[in-house]
Amino acid sequence: MYRIGQGIDFHKLVEGREFWLGGVLIPHAKGALGHSDADVLLHAICDALLGAVSLGDIGQHFPDTDAAYKGIDSKILLQRSYQLVCEKGYTLVNIDSTILLQAPKIRKYVDEMRAVIAGILNVSAEDVSIKATTTEQLSFIGREEGIVATANILLQKVDTAPKA
Repeated sequence: MYRIGQGIDFHKLVEGREFWLGGVLIPHAKGALGHSDADVLLHAICDALLGAVSLGDIGQHFPDTDAAYKGIDSKILLQRSYQLVCEKGYTLVNIDSTILLQAPKIRKYVDEMRAVIAGILNVSAEDVSIKATTTEQLSFIGREEGIVATANILLQKVDTAPKA
């Protein structure tokens, strides 16, 4: 049995914040504003994972009203989200994600992001796709006021997984 999940996240970009994306610290004049480290890609993946097994969303499990999550590393949120998925008897097959941002260019960080995410989710980096696009300077993304990430995932029930 398979389950598909879709996630999306938005964050405002501001000066004076670190820019975390896909679990990687990227040098940039602006960073995403949020209660946690505001890693928009990892948040979108968390939502996709949780949604695929009907467990709600990231805000339900890790609310921004809870001081315990203030400044938390989103890699921890991803690990905890995946643990919930595994407890429901599913394992990750693959992720396909897209990041929408005007700057910085992230191509040189994509392989590192794939490796970080794959390590947390116990899959091959080949199973993690990360793409990026600009909005050709249109909208809040084009004005470098914000960033968006989407993620689609496929889960497989563990007891139906093919034997290696």
